[in-house]
Amino acid sequence: KDVQKEREPHVYLSKEEVKEKIQSYNSSVTDKLKMTLNANGIYTGFIKVQMELCRPITVQSSQSQGRCAPSSKETAFYLPDGCVNTLHISSTNTVREVIEALLKKFFVADNPAKFALYKRCHKEDQVYTCKLSDREHPLYLRLVAGPKTEMLSFVLREHETGEVMWEAFSIPELQNFLRILDKEENDQLQILKNRYAAYRGKLEEALRGVLKPG
Repeated sequence: KDVQKEREPHVYLSKEEVKEKIQSYNSSVTDKLKMTLNANGIYTGFIKVQMELCRPITVQSSQSQGRCAPSSKETAFYLPDGCVNTLHISSTNTVREVIEALLKKFFVADNPAKFALYKRCHKEDQVYTCKLSDREHPLYLRLVAGPKTEMLSFVLREHETGEVMWEAFSIPELQNFLRILDKEENDQLQILKNRYAAYRGKLEEALRGVLKPG
């Protein structure tokens, strides 16, 4: 069940409360991805983000990193379903910063404004997916929920159809999308042609059997 964008109420914890929560969190961790509290009160840790992207992404090669204009070193492709990435972040990092860091980690050239971070959680035997505010702090949500992804997980998606910022796409990106759509359309058309050709062949064979003198 998807719900409206939500800003999680942020309870400002004392340093001692944060310390206790981190100790409790680390005692429950099973994958060694523990949190660390620094002397200044900022803590660091890991979050896992599942990629649920319907549209292709544009990835830069190492040679084209840092260039402003799109180049031939950029490739558009679909990410596999269920791809999960792990990020090391701090308690001060916002949702927007997490999205930018995730894209930068994998050399994704697409504008971060195209994407949104969602939280997925279980409440009363139902699974809820809710878009987070850009200013929310994912590591705080992870700490409060505990390390179990069944209780809370993060998902990266494109903005909903009505929210797509088409002006954020470059002309080469849009052209790539069209090429991909053309290829998919041609592939589907060929599948249909083959299916009907096989069906026609069986019908003609059956007719020959019925009309055969005998």
